[in-house]
Amino acid sequence: MPSDLHVHTTFSDGRLSPEEIVAAAKKAGLTYIAISDHDTIDGIRHLYEEGLYPCKGVKIIPGIEFSAHNVGHEVHIVGYNIDMFNTALQEKLDEVVESRWVRFSKMIEKLQAMGYGITEAEVLKLAGESKSISRSHIAQALVERKFFRDISQVFDEIMYKNGPAYVSHYRLSVAEIIALIRQAGGLAVLAHPKLIGDDALVREIIDAGIDGLEVFYPQHDAADTEKYLQMAKEHQLIITGGSDYHGIPTRYPQELGEFVIDDSFAEVIYRQMK
Repeated sequence: MPSDLHVHTTFSDGRLSPEEIVAAAKKAGLTYIAISDHDTIDGIRHLYEEGLYPCKGVKIIPGIEFSAHNVGHEVHIVGYNIDMFNTALQEKLDEVVESRWVRFSKMIEKLQAMGYGITEAEVLKLAGESKSISRSHIAQALVERKFFRDISQVFDEIMYKNGPAYVSHYRLSVAEIIALIRQAGGLAVLAHPKLIGDDALVREIIDAGIDGLEVFYPQHDAADTEKYLQMAKEHQLIITGGSDYHGIPTRYPQELGEFVIDDSFAEVIYRQMK
């Protein structure tokens, strides 16, 4: 049976609610899924409060995805087996989310000055229950207003890192993220290493004490997968993988279950859950 260890919900920048993700995972026949929203554990907490975690039919691993501070490179770290009620984690997440709100306002101001007449209210309506407002939400609003063809065009033309509509935001260092995940009972895994664009930096992060490597990923070709698999084995790291599913119609995978990994990789993480 297959699994997917990288899934987003409406509590960050995904299009499906946690309940819809669980239903889609069951329909696809997934054994394990990891909900790994950006900078929040509210999606998994929501399932718990609604009596849907743990649930029958699919095993859910509570996770989170952090963006790490690094000049010139996008570095993301996923935490698995997170204690959703960990006080220190929640306090730090409150700081990160607050910085996202400040960034959000500044980006709207920039866009308005560039002639794109969207408002904060429009973006918030699209974001729904998400407290982790991201560039994707703003890009979606621009597409809705027909300023751009799709979200990819928004990012390619104005919202790429250091682009004309980009605003940097507060990010924790790699070491801080690893420490935060571990004190919350979790395992820290470097997400989609190919997208970092610098294998020397990947090795630096491994040396910093990361627990695992996301080897299997939609944008990793066969050579990439083999390279990172050998890297993980060389350093005795946990091997993971996932679709990075957001439910965006123009982005692969369009359906949960299209990109999966073998259950054996998920079982390694699930067995270590406290």
